[in-house]
Amino acid sequence: MPDRRPAPTGPRRRLDPSGPVIGVFFLVVAAVFMANGFGGRPVADLGLLVPALLVGLGVAGIVRVLTRSRRSK
Repeated sequence: MPDRRPAPTGPRRRLDPSGPVIGVFFLVVAAVFMANGFGGRPVADLGLLVPALLVGLGVAGIVRVLTRSRRSK
């Protein structure tokens, strides 16, 4: 018979949105680089890809900082 423990009495931990946002960002970046590598021609121009990557990293960092108070509680 499984051991049944009482539910925790503390506040419930809410989902931290920074993890999924950063995860999706890196999956999209990986998909673009894979498409560039496997395809015969580039999917995105390097002049467009580098600034988009830097802006995405900045947005991911901002989301991480803004949701820091949620993680510390």
